[in-house]
Amino acid sequence: MTTSTLAPSRPAADAAHEPAHDAPHDVRANAALDVLLSRRSHWPLAEPAPRDAELDLIFEAAMRAPDHGKLRPWRFVVVRGEARGALGDLLVDIAASRTPESPREAHAHRRQRAFAAPLVIALAAAISHDTGIPEVEQVLALGAATMNMLNAIHALGYGGFWATGADSYDTRMHDALGFAENEQVLGFLFVGTPPASSADKPRPPGADYVREWFGTSQ
Repeated sequence: MTTSTLAPSRPAADAAHEPAHDAPHDVRANAALDVLLSRRSHWPLAEPAPRDAELDLIFEAAMRAPDHGKLRPWRFVVVRGEARGALGDLLVDIAASRTPESPREAHAHRRQRAFAAPLVIALAAAISHDTGIPEVEQVLALGAATMNMLNAIHALGYGGFWATGADSYDTRMHDALGFAENEQVLGFLFVGTPPASSADKPRPPGADYVREWFGTSQ
């Protein structure tokens, strides 16, 4: 049994409203922060992918994202197993249509992109135009949900990669995946197990991108 070093107990009402700044502590010694500060993108990814129960938790994390107006704009489509072959064929078709002067075989290598991870999740934002909520905020809600998913994927011991680009925004991709007219595809999450040798890349100090505002000058 460990011996508590906490201060003597106080009434719950007082303790709940008192900031915990009395004792010095290492602000980085926090398990949740360790997860956030160690996350990185991985490409490609191998088996195994998250199990169904873990995938449920990943989507539960998405539901915790900020969501102005409670519109729940996030839409996800899971692609795995043999369905990745169909996704790969679609990627080849889309690439070939962009350069009709080239033979379809010239784009055959793009099929392998669908197999860069054992699990692929298409990401879309369902935009409501009659709610008064700006469209950009609905798109941001999908972005926040996706970041929650990436953090949950990492916390569960897997790796993730958010891919965007012309293929994501192509109407043929949108229609093939069965998204509604008001649903905008905003990329794909590739999910699986990162290679054991995967090393983190140096990150710039966050302070380099922050400034404090002191009000307008007189």
